Amino acid sequence: MLSTRMFKTNPSRTWLTICGMGVGTGAVVALVGLGFGLQGIILERIVFGETLLSLNVSNPASKVVVIDQTYLDELTADPMVKEVSPMVNYTALATYQGLTGNANVQGMKPSYYLYSGLKADAGELLSDQTATEDRNNVLVTEAMLSLFGIKDAADAIGKTISFHVLVPTPGSDQTTEVDVPKQYVIKGVTSDQSNLAANMTLDEFKSLFDIAYYDQVEVRVKDSKYLAPMQEKIIAKGYTVTALSKTVDQANKIFTGIQVVLAVFGGIALTVSAIGMFNTMTVTLLERTAEIGVMRTIGASSQDIVILFAAEAVVVGFLGGIVGILIGVGIGEIANGALGLVASRFGGDAVRIFRYPMAFLLFIAAFSSIVGLITGLFPARRAAKINPLDAIRYK
Repeated sequence: MLSTRMFKTNPSRTWLTICGMGVGTGAVVALVGLGFGLQGIILERIVFGETLLSLNVSNPASKVVVIDQTYLDELTADPMVKEVSPMVNYTALATYQGLTGNANVQGMKPSYYLYSGLKADAGELLSDQTATEDRNNVLVTEAMLSLFGIKDAADAIGKTISFHVLVPTPGSDQTTEVDVPKQYVIKGVTSDQSNLAANMTLDEFKSLFDIAYYDQVEVRVKDSKYLAPMQEKIIAKGYTVTALSKTVDQANKIFTGIQVVLAVFGGIALTVSAIGMFNTMTVTLLERTAEIGVMRTIGASSQDIVILFAAEAVVVGFLGGIVGILIGVGIGEIANGALGLVASRFGGDAVRIFRYPMAFLLFIAAFSSIVGLITGLFPARRAAKINPLDAIRYK
């Protein structure tokens, strides 16, 4: 109870000290929370459950080796591989609503979307469950919609599109023009903004064109421990391999650095607050010198005095941490709410740019208590060394 006596004797100064610590701690919470938010937003865009266990394999520029059916069978038979999902790409002219433009026509298995991380911004993806119906459907990218001047992806769902495809001739640089006499229904729009492409099922693609080799294949391994050895095995064959897991690792390292930098800036404010708290504890020591003398006279040991002052500092530090968490989280939630309102007003999706993992908040509370303890140790040790008789006579 003695460690909370300051709330009765000097409540204003105590709460001002706590609020000062809270402002410094709040700066750390808000800035690091911003780092966590930015990290979450970026990773949510690229990370899906299956993509981290997938390797994207493509042909080398020299075409010394190519992904043909023989190599697909070899990958499928590998004990480390769960599934392979190929993709083939041909240049084409796409006609939509009377407008014609250059694009690509791609054939792929539905699992390719899962392993590559593609998702539908509007409509639905092609799936194995609707394989028969989907032979009449295609997906188009956002980039293709931009080519035809369509701003709202939902406007394209249910519309038809046709293709005039340039099919490569095996063994030469020549192409054969194939006019596909079929109108395809746009079932969905993918989030790809860099590729002018329409995607159809691989079975439909094979029924229309001869495939000499595939452009890419997503290789889904059975376990994360197989990612590195499988990647080395594929590279040894001469193919190009990229793994999203490597990208995620690099992104996490970058954002860890960003969080450290933001924490340093917040730490400056926390240091200023800690100095203020140190000053307050020193003043409290001078005011309570006579009281310390009385306690020593009636039997309190030097260790008891140290514990008393240290406990007071820990209480102030802990409460400062709680206030700081409330300030930091409050700032973040207000910012998130404001951004959400702006996004909804302009037709966008709300994002949480400030995020606060519970483990981080618990760490801040504990760290603030430690800062309080460190700040109070010097006044506590100084108080313990005061001569009882001198302390009683002190005015």
